[in-house]
Amino acid sequence: MAAQMSDAHRRFLQVLMSHGIMEGAEARKLHRCCCEISKAYYAQDKLDDFVSTINNQLQPLFMQIRKGMSEVDGRTHYALVNMAETEITKMASDYAENELELFRKTMDLIILSENGFASSTDILNSADQLKTKKMKKKEAEQVLKIFVDDKWLSERNGEYTLHTRCIMEMEQYILSTYPDIAKKCNICHSLAIQSQACETCGTGMHLPCVGKYFKTQSRPRCPQCNDFWPYEIPDRSRIDSQSSSRRVSRRELQSL
Repeated sequence: MAAQMSDAHRRFLQVLMSHGIMEGAEARKLHRCCCEISKAYYAQDKLDDFVSTINNQLQPLFMQIRKGMSEVDGRTHYALVNMAETEITKMASDYAENELELFRKTMDLIILSENGFASSTDILNSADQLKTKKMKKKEAEQVLKIFVDDKWLSERNGEYTLHTRCIMEMEQYILSTYPDIAKKCNICHSLAIQSQACETCGTGMHLPCVGKYFKTQSRPRCPQCNDFWPYEIPDRSRIDSQSSSRRVSRRELQSL
């Protein structure tokens, strides 16, 4: 018989629902605080078991707390995802038809690019070619900002990529929609958007996975075909220490 959710589990779920996605470090702090406030059993290394109890209760609702990795810095994230649908159409209740079309075109540009990014110029140019209803530049810029705020896209220096939340929630959709292009990382076996790929056999790896795998190798070679790996190896020691997640206050937890 599956374990029942306690007040600590319910608090954790409510906060994660309000965030949508949370870095692993914040999720661990949230786990501890929820247990302390609810006077429930707490073990530092039992977060995944704690989440599993919640997932057992969410299963009939076709929801799941999923564990994934940021392609930017390799940090673990936890996201509440909808399992009932995997297509972009699940966003239909939140966005207009032409906004969804712009998102699809943006995803096309990102997936088809060599580096996993699409320039704002290319996206804005596509906004003028929408079949549903064309957008003016200012309107398209505002829609892109909404997608960033809602954690479907991430923006860096005028370029856009898929947010960690988007990748975690739409991984199966992306793999089935772009079967000849989208690939899984050879190391962590998750969808890889920002990645390096072997020039000989096409084996791909996330940038953080590349840095971790080749950390001790002076002459890195492909883990699949053993050919020389010609790319610059990311330096994991330079991972940005700044968290992009909104931190959870104890007052917020006590109000639940």
